[in-house]
Amino acid sequence: MKKITSPKRPLRPTICVFCGSSHGADPVYTEAARQFGKQMVEAGFDLVFGGGGVGLMGEVASSVSKAGGRILGVIPTFLRHVEPPLQIESEIIVTDSMNERKARMCAAADGFAVLPGGLGTLDEFAEVFTGAQLHLHSKPIVLVNIKSYFKPLVALIEHFVNEGFAGAHVTEIYHVAPSVKDAIAIFTADQAARRSRTPIMTAVK
Repeated sequence: MKKITSPKRPLRPTICVFCGSSHGADPVYTEAARQFGKQMVEAGFDLVFGGGGVGLMGEVASSVSKAGGRILGVIPTFLRHVEPPLQIESEIIVTDSMNERKARMCAAADGFAVLPGGLGTLDEFAEVFTGAQLHLHSKPIVLVNIKSYFKPLVALIEHFVNEGFAGAHVTEIYHVAPSVKDAIAIFTADQAARRSRTPIMTAVK
């Protein structure tokens, strides 16, 4: 695996954002991506994302950079020229495969935000959704449901449950947030809950 820079674990909690490499058919998606990047930094989070400077992912990264947040991008070699990184300060890891890309993104994240996107975004959501179902992680997964974009996906998951191919508990694995503000509030509450469960170590004299 080749690296552009050596990855460093951000000091602040991170949100891994999955979203489209295009802007979609409605400008509301672009504005939501910009607001998400801005508001996540204001709430104390840094960004992990797919590394490309195009579409909604580029909008999120640009907004995070403008707001002063730190950025870790992970991109496979074959996509470097298709989704070239933005000319902003960031750490970029170049992987040999899509699977390695997803593994590195997941390992670096404290939570996952899913904004509107296509098949790649669906694949990334499925990866972390399945991982949570198998108890491989307990990180929050939030569908940022701009313009009810994820209504068909939520209906499909409920169909899995109704037809006996998934347990009812899977609907509790992810959150559906109607707005960027609501999504950020979920991540903020999760971090507060985790901090409250962390033992405070005191020095032994």
